[in-house]
Amino acid sequence: MTYIYFDHAATTPVHPEVVEAILPHFTQNFGNASSTHSAGREARAVLNQSRDTLASFIGCAPSQLLFTSGGTESDNLALFGAAAARQSLGKHIITSQAEHHAVLHACEHLESQGFEVTYVPVDSTGRVRVSDIEAAIRPDTILISIMYGNNEVGTIQPIQEIGTIARSRGIAFHVDAVQALGMIPMDLSRMPVDFMSFSAHKINGPKGIGALYIAKQAKMEPMLYGGNQERKRRPGTENVASAAGFAKAVQILSRDRYEKQQNLEKLRNAMVAKLHQLLGPEQAVVNGHPDERLPHILNISFPGVSTETMLMNLDLEGIAAASGSACTSGSLEVSHVLKAMQLPDALTTSAIRFSFGIGNTLEHIEEAAAIIATIVGRVRNI
Repeated sequence: MTYIYFDHAATTPVHPEVVEAILPHFTQNFGNASSTHSAGREARAVLNQSRDTLASFIGCAPSQLLFTSGGTESDNLALFGAAAARQSLGKHIITSQAEHHAVLHACEHLESQGFEVTYVPVDSTGRVRVSDIEAAIRPDTILISIMYGNNEVGTIQPIQEIGTIARSRGIAFHVDAVQALGMIPMDLSRMPVDFMSFSAHKINGPKGIGALYIAKQAKMEPMLYGGNQERKRRPGTENVASAAGFAKAVQILSRDRYEKQQNLEKLRNAMVAKLHQLLGPEQAVVNGHPDERLPHILNISFPGVSTETMLMNLDLEGIAAASGSACTSGSLEVSHVLKAMQLPDALTTSAIRFSFGIGNTLEHIEEAAAIIATIVGRVRNI
């Protein structure tokens, strides 16, 4: 049985070139980047080179980029850090109902600390209305946080328009770009964004390292204390090996991005076409925006077949997919993103997220679609 991995939005396999780039920093170049001896200086050089690589790819100065442990820490550091630094100006924050939990749970904690949060709705495609953001702004609004590309349905948000409004009002703007890195061209030197979060393991890099872009004019208080690393904004011994892996993954992205995006689009379109051919568009309903979307994420509902049943049967057939929702006490909850989109229960309770990446082929699509059609037919006839 062929194992088919369609859960690249959760994590990706580490690229062989990335593994090759990482290994020497565990065995040969193992110095602490804060040490002043030659081993430390060598580690510092690797860290600086890695930062330079990522900064060049996203269009910012290396000094505007700090390394973190991943997307969740980057989101938390941006929200908590900006809120702490700007609270003398007000305590109101705006975000959307369809954000990643790293943002939503951070906002809930800020509410417990006396901040007020407005959770703006999204439309039926998962997109925020710029007019809703503008209407939610108050004199005491200090921060807006909106993700670039949704991790569950792939919908791309109008970041440029929202950022322009935020900047004109003197409001800090954070963007969770964890799923968007490498999928959407970005040049932060031209974007009205103050903070942007990234994670290496979504782009075939190692787990446990991310980055946060901080604009020159942006104010942020650190969450950790204890050292001078990362310009005192994120102290702790630097993860040099993973930084080198992150940089190599970015280099590969830069080299192969167009080809990768074309291939992902081809895989996604083939999956939709095959499922519609086998089941019909009413029995395989695509969720999300038809045009403003990431190329690697496909969220699709199979009315009459519960998410849990489908995922269990797919796993038994050697196909890895996801619900896009949190697992609580062993039972799947309906996705908060699909709820925010106000989709019918028949769609929210039967949604599956397929996400594509390295190693996936059109043959995998054909095989998986046939298995899905068989599962749907079997379950509906029970």
